[in-house]
Amino acid sequence: MTTDTTQPAETDARFAGLPARPGKIVAVHLSYDSRAAQRGRRPASPSYFLKASSSVAASGGTVERPAGTELLAFEGEIALVIGAPARRVPVETAWDHVAWVTAANDLGLYDLRANDKGSNVRSKSGDGFTPIGPDLIDARAVDPTALRVRAWVNGELRQDDTTAGLIFPLAQFVADLSQHVTLETGDVILTGTPAGSSVIVPGDVVEVEVDAPATGATSGRLVTTVVDGPDLPFDAAIGSLPSVDDTQREEAWGSREAAGLPPASASPLSPSLRDKLERVPVAGLSQQLRKRGLDNVTIDGVRPLHPEQKLVGTAKTLRFVPGREDLFASHGGGHNAQKRAFDAVREGEVIVIEARGEAGSGTLGDILAIRAHAQRAAGIVTDGGVRDLDAVSAVGIPVYTVGAHPAVLGRKHVPWDHDITIACGGTTVQPGDVIVGDADGVIVIPPEIAEEVADAALAQEEEDAWIADRVAEGHPVDGLFPMNADWRARYEADHTPVGEPVEPQGPTS
Repeated sequence: MTTDTTQPAETDARFAGLPARPGKIVAVHLSYDSRAAQRGRRPASPSYFLKASSSVAASGGTVERPAGTELLAFEGEIALVIGAPARRVPVETAWDHVAWVTAANDLGLYDLRANDKGSNVRSKSGDGFTPIGPDLIDARAVDPTALRVRAWVNGELRQDDTTAGLIFPLAQFVADLSQHVTLETGDVILTGTPAGSSVIVPGDVVEVEVDAPATGATSGRLVTTVVDGPDLPFDAAIGSLPSVDDTQREEAWGSREAAGLPPASASPLSPSLRDKLERVPVAGLSQQLRKRGLDNVTIDGVRPLHPEQKLVGTAKTLRFVPGREDLFASHGGGHNAQKRAFDAVREGEVIVIEARGEAGSGTLGDILAIRAHAQRAAGIVTDGGVRDLDAVSAVGIPVYTVGAHPAVLGRKHVPWDHDITIACGGTTVQPGDVIVGDADGVIVIPPEIAEEVADAALAQEEEDAWIADRVAEGHPVDGLFPMNADWRARYEADHTPVGEPVEPQGPTS
């Protein structure tokens, strides 16, 4: 693969599949129904990122997987090459500005997404990360609604979809982009990839083809071979290092199974268990956990912004470490651990934040609260402060905090990691723990005993209500709370299930 940038565009072998070196390459984030279903989200409108023209490569070349990385993924795509400048053109005439259609492989390195997610500057613009070609299809000779894209890895078909599966028509990308920037002759639009994209490793050969089955027009097969990059690690002194987690692995491979990850743990909160936990007070749960030898299960020092709301969910954890300027420079910017946790939270989960009880800055504000609410998170618990308290409260999601503070996160904290065991409010919290909160506070329940504890707490609540009624009738507390044998017998007689006979009571001594 040639990387000499001193050659003129017309003789530079990297651009052999194009009429000239493109001024800009615009790529669509998510555009196929199949890919949207795989990712679990469907965009309401297109979104884009830019790729460097220096990332273009011709068919038959190689692409390096950098040393110390593992998640290089291929994406077979339809590439549009602009033939006539487009500025503020309507959808109806946008296709007239496309001169050619061809195949592209929008390669990406998920290891480098963490701090650039959205912009994809480093993860998508490496040398050789945009193979295009080998042949151009005349856009006038094909129906843009009837194109097909396929990709093979080592001869095995991995992607096969058509433009009928697009969420947005191809012409919409041209029209939409032209509202904001002038599309110039030679510019390239990469129109997104269907389901089937996955990780490739050194030695793999990827082929991509775009064709129009109705006419037989084809781009030919675009061939790229993956090789190991030189043993030159990234320099932490000048930029962020590669970083992967199971979320990145799942997205790169396409599924947890393909990535070799265990199935995502099913929520321990069945509808019936959730209903029980919503009905029982935290004080009752605390009593039952204490009976089972668990005293250190309350998240201390936090108070609810909405005391009237019940919080029930499973823990998704986030850890902040004490603020240090050099560490905040390397871990605080971009799509850091805090933003990744809020982006990845799922319905019914509670984001639990370790902030060491440090209230001298905010650990979240209204934007992140809105994101959690949009993701249908059950709530947020932080043993740190909250910024924009009124705005966060107005979002409506249950939030527990030690109080308000106007300072930003970086004054006291560095977002460090998520989905790990943490300490919050003096207790240990693990991902998947059951979190329940009310006006009394927040408690942590090991998921394997959550059903047992909920049942026992509800039974105790019913018993306590019966005792309260007897006290209200004028009976003394002694012998009734807790109940002696006589009172226990009367209680059990009153609570015999309907349809079952009451056992006769013998004489009492």
